[in-house]
Amino acid sequence: MGKIIAIANQKGGVGKTTTAINLAASLAMLEKNVLLVDADPQANSSSGLGLEVGNIDCTIYDCLINGADPHDAIYTTDVPNLDIISSHVTLAGAERELFAINEGRELLMKKMLTPMKSEYDYILIDCSPSLGSITVNAITASDSVIIPVQCEYFALEGIAQLLNTIKLIKRKLNPDLQIEGFLLTMYDGRLKLANQIYNEVKRHFEDLVFKTVIQRNVKLSEAPSHGMAAVQYDADAKGARNYLALAKEILSKQKA
Repeated sequence: MGKIIAIANQKGGVGKTTTAINLAASLAMLEKNVLLVDADPQANSSSGLGLEVGNIDCTIYDCLINGADPHDAIYTTDVPNLDIISSHVTLAGAERELFAINEGRELLMKKMLTPMKSEYDYILIDCSPSLGSITVNAITASDSVIIPVQCEYFALEGIAQLLNTIKLIKRKLNPDLQIEGFLLTMYDGRLKLANQIYNEVKRHFEDLVFKTVIQRNVKLSEAPSHGMAAVQYDADAKGARNYLALAKEILSKQKA
């Protein structure tokens, strides 16, 4: 049975989509069957893996709002073992449409994805930078949450609100929900501030912080513009190696 992991942080610019793309690709390179679900209306995970978003016939919006079969929304990528359900700008309007559903609106993504756990080893959800209905749906559907935290000023801003949302979802909708880990991103060991942030996050969250740190790396920024994960674009790049190490850390945690 597969595992569903949401990648969430309502603060933008923390490396959430970069993590979604590159962790999914790294797990796939380690011969796991992976489905990446793009639940962000900006659809950056989709375009970052080479999909032409404007030409997609069936997206996550169609599955959640129109009841489309999620299998009709699955597209293969150029990474072996990695499939994706694309997003579209129409997903931005889904917040209002979900609000009109009186009962069970928080469970739509769970109903959509749970049957697919038998088909994939990992299902990763790239959440939008908000705590709206779509993100609540994603976290409710998940077994665990990865929280990217950038090693920059105001790094912990908004984390308390996200943790409170996770606590509420755990209490009311998803009692088995766990925090997979806090992932430090955009780390530059030469900067005093980056090391201060690292130490502060470790002090706050202790063993919930991944041992792997994602270092600041130009190749990570360049790869999506070519429609590639970093491991495709330059497998020897620091960022590609970091995400492969993260994938191995997640696999080792699951075996433990």
